[in-house]
Amino acid sequence: MKHSENIYLIGLMGAGKTTIGKQLAKSLKWPFYDSDKAIEESTGVDIPTIFEFEGEAGFREREQKMIRQLTQMRGIVLATGGGAILLEENRRLLHENGFVVYLQCSIARILERTRRDTQRPLLKTDNPKERLESLFKEREPLYLSCADFKIDTGVMPSKAVVNRILEQFKARNH
Repeated sequence: MKHSENIYLIGLMGAGKTTIGKQLAKSLKWPFYDSDKAIEESTGVDIPTIFEFEGEAGFREREQKMIRQLTQMRGIVLATGGGAILLEENRRLLHENGFVVYLQCSIARILERTRRDTQRPLLKTDNPKERLESLFKEREPLYLSCADFKIDTGVMPSKAVVNRILEQFKARNH
């Protein structure tokens, strides 16, 4: 059994990775990183702009470099972008270097959470529900393949989610 020095959060956009991640980091007194924010800080532009000029492929390349960099750190909580698990190298890096938590959430709840968010290029479509369903279908097996623990963030308060993750994390490390 691996001993994990990091907690990595994976899941679809709107599943609560940033919210839960910040609370986990605060509880552990660890630094919190969001791979999307780290990409924005390193490039000086936002994610929608990267998508616009480089397409999803260009963004995924930047994301892979950032995940490689962040997974070399120790004692961090990392919220990954929803599609970070699309690349096998990212799944491997996450799985080998930390405790991977899949934050699962219903499509209805995600739609509710993201409906006013203009910073999600993959939801700029006529039918966001259909788009989310398709992303879920494509990504769910990948999330499950690299997760050490899965929890539904749509049915309990974030504090309860954080407590369950901490219980699981501590149990794995003792």
